Amino acid sequence: MARIARLSDVLINKIAAGEVVERPASVVKELVENSIDAGSSTIRVDLAGGGVDRIIVSDDGHGMGRHDATTCLERHATSKLRELDDLFHIDSMGFRGEAVPAIASVSRFSLHTAEVGADVGTRVTLEGGVDTVVEDAPPRVGTVITVEDLFFNVPARRKFLRRGDTELKHAEEAVVRLALANPDVAFFATHEGNELFSSAACPEDPRERIAAALGPAAHPHLFPVEERRLGVSVTGYAASPEFTFPNARGLYTFVNRRYVRDRGLIGTIQRAYQDFLAAGRQPVVVLHIDVDPIAVDVNVHPQKLEVRFSDARGVQEAISAALNRMLRAAPWLGVGVDPSASGAPQPMDAAHYALAVERFLTRAQEASWGAPLPTTLDAATPTPVPFSGAPGAMAAIPSALPFASGAVGRAPAFGEAQPQLNEAPPPGYFAALRPMGMLGGRFHICEGPGGTLVVLDPHAALERARLTTYLRMLDDEKGPPAPSLFGTTLEFTVQVAKSLVEGREALGRLGVDVEPFGGTTVALKSVPPGLEGADARSLLEALARALPPKSAALDAVTLAEAVRVMACHAARKAGAVPLTDAQLRALLGELDRADFHPPCSHGTVVVLEMPLLELDRRAR
Repeated sequence: MARIARLSDVLINKIAAGEVVERPASVVKELVENSIDAGSSTIRVDLAGGGVDRIIVSDDGHGMGRHDATTCLERHATSKLRELDDLFHIDSMGFRGEAVPAIASVSRFSLHTAEVGADVGTRVTLEGGVDTVVEDAPPRVGTVITVEDLFFNVPARRKFLRRGDTELKHAEEAVVRLALANPDVAFFATHEGNELFSSAACPEDPRERIAAALGPAAHPHLFPVEERRLGVSVTGYAASPEFTFPNARGLYTFVNRRYVRDRGLIGTIQRAYQDFLAAGRQPVVVLHIDVDPIAVDVNVHPQKLEVRFSDARGVQEAISAALNRMLRAAPWLGVGVDPSASGAPQPMDAAHYALAVERFLTRAQEASWGAPLPTTLDAATPTPVPFSGAPGAMAAIPSALPFASGAVGRAPAFGEAQPQLNEAPPPGYFAALRPMGMLGGRFHICEGPGGTLVVLDPHAALERARLTTYLRMLDDEKGPPAPSLFGTTLEFTVQVAKSLVEGREALGRLGVDVEPFGGTTVALKSVPPGLEGADARSLLEALARALPPKSAALDAVTLAEAVRVMACHAARKAGAVPLTDAQLRALLGELDRADFHPPCSHGTVVVLEMPLLELDRRAR
């Protein structure tokens, strides 16, 4: 008896669906890519139920006649390949002829299409890849494909899908990737009537498409990058180091208009930015790498997310050269060039001006401009050093400035171990400051006595003030003031819940009232003033780690770490919105009464102090 038999076409398609159709986002990607290959100028994606219940992709491409409309549902039927050599010169999005039949085999599928100028269109419907019905339909421009009840006949696959909102995010990201790759095509995406993504065609200024994908705040920070070498072309836009994300969601690389997730390309971009970004920040870059189709293999991943270059090192070197040229020129610090104005220099806008000021202050801080000026003749001898603002420019600094540990330090700042400044700020120092505005939405700029420029970190300032308040609360024999009622229950891990219950007495000394609520659930009854709106879960988890051992005496020494945690969370809650002028002045008054000796989680209150004399000397 024969044991080996040929699989049925239905089963083959379902197996292919397991590789090609991972989730609703995969369906969106495959269908939209077909619309792009069809020469569409406008593509619409309408979703329901996160894409599981319904996906509709409509376009205004060249459409299909009846023969093509039915043949496209057969496995390995494609208009992109004809001969073996075509496989090595792929310049289309799709080419295998697997996606459409695979999608149809795991959904309730319908296709409505017509060729340009046809008197009648075609509608094809299937359920689970079988029971095909072909009928006449009104003629229309382009094609509409509807996919409903995805994986309805493969329950094992459907139960592994994520929640609807998670699947929706993946589907939206699929649209964004395709939109970024094709700025000459208009893209519109909705979910149950709510707009997800909307961007008209913008071939003249692709920054508009990037801003639609990453937010309008990105637009003024984007600068063109370009490098053309034999066999490879790198073009696109990169954001200045002042516009970054905490993760890599702003990194997009496209090879011949196809989004790819290549570790080598991403690593090259990150290395180019490594000297310009703070720890934990990722750059925003949208790069298009164009190579001869014969020099790249796109057929190495089921979903075509990975490619293999014949000269990977050459591609990476071109990317590195393009980004380094832009970054070293630092165009965001000077007159910008607007690509839409035929390269004509344009004055910087307000955002760029503010960023230039921030970079200026950073350079000043790194050069220790706030340090005391030398008083001896030898100390006044200028020594030329590279000036980071412009390539080749030089600045003179006194050779005998008191750099810390023999290296270039930064301006003294309150809250650090600098006895003459940080542990004992002059009486009335903060109340004498005159607020002038904010920098980058984060730092307060003030004028000090005699015209001194002072930059304050409001979070550190709030934290220092709250730390003083909570430490004085511990020393008060009357105990903590009346707590603020809170009332919430939270479930923690066994270790955290145990620490909180065993540390109830210590928490009570701090004004935090907790009670066991069964199992690993803890009820938070009240918190001290200033912590009413703080994130309760984050606060209690941090306090559980900071509490002293159960046998320790409960005093200001053993509870110091817990007090620092409370001060930090109180500042985080209070600093969620910018301070008003009245709030800032009240805070400055608190700082004059604060104790700067105890260590604080964020100790740098005054980020920079630059005397007018030094500013005047630098301006000459």
